[in-house]
Amino acid sequence: MSTATSATIASQYDAFKQLGLKLDMSRGKPAPEQLDLSNQLMAALDGYAAGDGTDTRNYGGGVGLPEARALFAELLDVPAAQVVVDSSASLSLMHDVVVYSLLLGVPGHAPWISSGQPVSFLCPVPGYDRHFAICEQRGIKMINIPMTDDGLDMDLVERLVASDASIKGMWCVPKYSNPGGVVYSDETVRRLAAMKTAAPDFRLMWDDAYRFHHLGDEKIGMANILDECAKAGQPDRAIVFASSSKVSWAGSGVAALAASPANIAWWSKHAGIRSIGPDKVNQLRHVRFLKDKATVEALMEQHRALLKPKFDIVLAQFEEYLGQVEGVSWTRPKGGYFIDLVTPPGAAKRTIALAKEAGITLTPAGAAYPYGNDPDDSHIRIAPSFPSLDEIRQAAKGIALSLRVAISR
Repeated sequence: MSTATSATIASQYDAFKQLGLKLDMSRGKPAPEQLDLSNQLMAALDGYAAGDGTDTRNYGGGVGLPEARALFAELLDVPAAQVVVDSSASLSLMHDVVVYSLLLGVPGHAPWISSGQPVSFLCPVPGYDRHFAICEQRGIKMINIPMTDDGLDMDLVERLVASDASIKGMWCVPKYSNPGGVVYSDETVRRLAAMKTAAPDFRLMWDDAYRFHHLGDEKIGMANILDECAKAGQPDRAIVFASSSKVSWAGSGVAALAASPANIAWWSKHAGIRSIGPDKVNQLRHVRFLKDKATVEALMEQHRALLKPKFDIVLAQFEEYLGQVEGVSWTRPKGGYFIDLVTPPGAAKRTIALAKEAGITLTPAGAAYPYGNDPDDSHIRIAPSFPSLDEIRQAAKGIALSLRVAISR
């Protein structure tokens, strides 16, 4: 296929458009079959009393039910006293941590905005567009940090944070990163924990969204960031975020925050103004359904059985239609929800537009970069999870043909 002429590719693309597809691959949504794996959530409750007698239908419990905190403590390998279980979305917790830090300051420090100087965040790229949206909305300057096979360009990170006190934080998706599938090496984790920062109130926003979301047989582990920060004498540096959003029901899960005792007290103080308490009924039914780490891992094996064939199909179609095309590459993730398709410079926007004409909606070009600006216009986030197997086979072919047409004109 790679030796086909431009006219042949254009003809195949035109024929593909005639199929009249309408596929939305713009977000990494679980498929209905994945959501069905957790349907027993509706029958998980045999009452509303938590283990300590709390009536979960009532107010209170700002840090979460004790059994919900214990569950996430086991999943995140931290003490239960260092866990808060709150809303259904970890993104909400991330947003609030940023806002509290800006307006109220982190423990022992003035509000980030009090100096009157710009606040900056380091942003690994390609990265997660919703992280960037929080910064953009709040006027936080974003600084691109290139990803590497080991996680990040740590030499650049260390140089920047050591010299610029305006850099108050950094977004991290340490395992199976969105969209590249990168896993931080233990050395990268330790360097992040121990690095010298000009800002004493610097924070690592540690979005551990895909801890159990393996695609292959290998169950990749990594160093514990909270332990490493404590060892390095920086116990308050990292705040870890996680949720059950892609474990149970994406729109009705539970989210958790793990951090040092000082950060947990800080969070509780400020979140207590925002809310009288989270949805404890939902927390209780998740505890009754998910039970423990072993149960979660078994459930994620069922997710893997549904997801891996879709990723395999995309990779096979890309190999068939793009395998020998100069300047084109893609990631082969061992976990997570995305594939990063890399085009020749200047071809991503055109490819996405052509795919749209063929009935395939993709994440906008540039979304994986701050301000929506991919300087090379070369990254396309592929989200294989939601379509059926037949649909994803067609979509992968359509995306490949769209790219071939985009670079042939």
